[in-house]
Amino acid sequence: MPGKKVMAVDDERHIVRLIQVNLERSGYQVITAFDGPEALKKVESDKPDLIVLDVMMPKMDGFEVLKRLQANPETREIPIIMLTAKAQDADVFRGWASGVSAYLTKPFNPLELITFVKRILSGHDDYDDGEKVWEV
Repeated sequence: MPGKKVMAVDDERHIVRLIQVNLERSGYQVITAFDGPEALKKVESDKPDLIVLDVMMPKMDGFEVLKRLQANPETREIPIIMLTAKAQDADVFRGWASGVSAYLTKPFNPLELITFVKRILSGHDDYDDGEKVWEV
């Protein structure tokens, strides 16, 4: 679904850059944010089609961002991919229970992220399409 807007939210700039480069090479417009409050502001102004959201961030964690997005009728339908280093079963369960569309743990494979983004935005399964992955 090239041309769609994807927001990458993570306090680690190299992670945001890795997401951005790979998604842009796949034809997506990428909006970046480095903490929860910035992400919430940009969601209002830029209206992304999907958000890749880190859990552990300063100021406001990803679960609080998710909660606020889901409480707003204008943003509650935006699909969220949680991206986090928190890989324990309780953390993964909390992500799924919170209504996220996908849950990826760090370190992650950029090709897997692109596959999830495509599947979620297109509404169907599309596994191997030969996408190139770019390392930053």
